[in-house]
Amino acid sequence: MLNKVDTKQAGRRNNAKPKGRQLDEAALSDVQDLLRDAPRRRDLLIEFLHLIQDRHGCLSAAHLRALAEELKLSQAEIYEVASFYDHFDIVREGENAPAPLTIRVCESLSCMMAGAETLIAQLEDTADKTQIRIARAPCMGRCAAAPAARIGNREVDHADSAQLLTMADNGDTDVLVPNHVDLKAYRDLGGYRVLERLKNGELETDALISTLGEANLRGLGGAGFPVGKKWGFVKAYPAPRLMTINGDEGEPGTFKDRHYLESDPHRMFEGALIAAHCVAAERIYLYMRDEYPAVLEILRTEISALEDAGIIEPGFIELRRGAGAYICGEESAMIESIEGKRGLPRHRPPYIAEVGLFGRPTLNHNVETLWWIRDIVENGPQWFADQGKPGHPGLRSWSVSGRVAKPGVKLAPAGITVRELIEEHCGGMAEGHSFKAYLPGGASGGILPASMDAIPLDFGDDLFQHGAFVGSHAVVILSENDSVKDAVINLIDFFAHESCGQCTPCRGGTEKLAKLLRAKGKLDEETIRDLETVMRDASICGLGQAAPNPVNHLLTYFRDEL
Repeated sequence: MLNKVDTKQAGRRNNAKPKGRQLDEAALSDVQDLLRDAPRRRDLLIEFLHLIQDRHGCLSAAHLRALAEELKLSQAEIYEVASFYDHFDIVREGENAPAPLTIRVCESLSCMMAGAETLIAQLEDTADKTQIRIARAPCMGRCAAAPAARIGNREVDHADSAQLLTMADNGDTDVLVPNHVDLKAYRDLGGYRVLERLKNGELETDALISTLGEANLRGLGGAGFPVGKKWGFVKAYPAPRLMTINGDEGEPGTFKDRHYLESDPHRMFEGALIAAHCVAAERIYLYMRDEYPAVLEILRTEISALEDAGIIEPGFIELRRGAGAYICGEESAMIESIEGKRGLPRHRPPYIAEVGLFGRPTLNHNVETLWWIRDIVENGPQWFADQGKPGHPGLRSWSVSGRVAKPGVKLAPAGITVRELIEEHCGGMAEGHSFKAYLPGGASGGILPASMDAIPLDFGDDLFQHGAFVGSHAVVILSENDSVKDAVINLIDFFAHESCGQCTPCRGGTEKLAKLLRAKGKLDEETIRDLETVMRDASICGLGQAAPNPVNHLLTYFRDEL
């Protein structure tokens, strides 16, 4: 009997210590050194997690415990945020840290068409696992140079395994910043004069808002809401107001914002400062995806330059870094992330124009929308509107990838057809390929057959009546060499991975669709259609509502592949 009691006693905790994970003083000291004099605010939690991840290559249990102590938050709150984002590597007690170097290979559609699966297999076969971790990654925004990879913080176009392993041996892993128009060069070309005219009263706010309305400038991140109308809504709500810029360009096939920020970032900054002035926003929060290390470096440098030049007050533009979550492209999820939380979309209403960041009325725009503002004001609304096709005012930046001869960002009219885009702007189809199908608006916009190549590509009914939309203007071209069914499975796998998990229709629906599409034998179309209906009707946000689009088109237009 005594032996049984002794065994039970041996399994008990040490009563000399408190319950729970104990604070590691060395880890606490390290966290305090990283945070230095930064205010210990909850909304900076993700920034602090990045500091730890950047220094140590992971988030140890000891460091999470120390961060909780420093921020006076529960460990559960820290853990739920850290575990939500793909770019944070949590290491529990007794687990090994990841290898010191990570090579991420994009497995999104354009890169898979360009041989990413082979590249991943070669790297897994040849890399030293003790020194290099091979990780699959969603779209890196380098679709025109597929397959894309990232080794450390170095982005690599047209990647191959030998090249990447040589770079690892040579230590070529730091961020490589491309040449771009810096502040001095931008001002020499007339930059920030529109902002100056607005501030000194030469330009009136209401007149400028009307100009954008006449130009028919719309939100170019996906929703297409009229810019002038949005500014009017936000301005109508009582101050204090804030502004956010959504740089979380995660829609597969989309890379136009990266292109503009890596070449001419101040055109976006001037547009943002004009917008902030017009709605009297007290601060701008710029949320940029972590998959763009070169862009992040450019933004840090140029924001500092703006402060040094006295164009903005220190801290007026606050850069926030995403952490690998596609869902944060949804505006309310992005706001949750800026507030230091998991990126869970909010129920609406209220909309963020009324109750947004930190509960304040918030103006939100994507990068390209802001990029056009200076040009429209300088050249007049008709200059912009008249460059579109009849009935489709404006210019658009099309991210074109896949089986075309010359992929890239193509500046072309709104309302252009995919056939015109391929032949007039992309040099035709790539050699050895014939046009079979296309994604008109990234993974969410559906997938249409080449026979439907005369549909005007723009917001509105032309695409919508076919169950498609132009979204972020990401066009991916497939050829007869490609399987549409395989492409659809790739897209559904992406949605299943990126679902935030908040609502069952999206969380369970995307996973179930992936399994049904892979099932052997005849597809269970009745169940697929039932899932599609439930996801569209009951998902909280656009991810779950749009995820069935490519599946619907597979069953409708590509039945020979079922």
